[in-house]
Amino acid sequence: MTGGSNQGGSKEIAVQGTALPFQCPKLTKTNYTTWSIMIETALWEYGHWDVITKDMVEEKKNYTTKGIIFQTLPENVLLQVAKHQNAKEVWESIKVRYIGVERVQKARLQTLRNELEMLKMKDNESINDFLSKISGIVAKLKSLGSTLEEEVIVRKFLNSVPKKYLPIVAPIEQYSDLETMTFEEAVGKVKAYEERLQSLEEKVKEQDQLMMASEQKYGESSVPGRGRGRNFERGERG
Repeated sequence: MTGGSNQGGSKEIAVQGTALPFQCPKLTKTNYTTWSIMIETALWEYGHWDVITKDMVEEKKNYTTKGIIFQTLPENVLLQVAKHQNAKEVWESIKVRYIGVERVQKARLQTLRNELEMLKMKDNESINDFLSKISGIVAKLKSLGSTLEEEVIVRKFLNSVPKKYLPIVAPIEQYSDLETMTFEEAVGKVKAYEERLQSLEEKVKEQDQLMMASEQKYGESSVPGRGRGRNFERGERG
């Protein structure tokens, strides 16, 4: 088993001579969530995730899985977890190192749930930016072993957008089945409305700019409704 690397610091891991189509990131002090998602995906794809979830697996499969994980570890972490015989123990050791013991883990879960509960989209914030915040919290919850139902995430998203999105949020809540609606579908509907709002705002801005340019070029009297009062006063005085 071999592994290659690229300039971005990610690892293209290989199993039994065949390169995996995953650019797995090198584990750092701050990217455990992303790292664990990518490694889990790679292990699932190649039928090795059961090594992490079961106590008894064949020896060759166990060592192959350890090799996949080892290729993405910094040297100091590798030296600490290499003592474990089973890939499952290696995985749990890394998880404890980066997430903490169960008591700390529960505290972090509660903190993340509170963070999600308090999260609100700002008036000047884009849907994409707000979406990144929600997705980030959901991913962290998943890495701690807690998952949220799709309906919960959808309702949280719809309830957190500013009032200017009410014309699209209200019909979604009234006429759509939120129990079956995916998060991506809800986001898509609101993003489409956001694009319409931006298009209208751009048209209004263009009209204002044209009017200002016309005033500067011909004077206020040439613009309908402008300068009329002053001309009238001059006529009165004359």
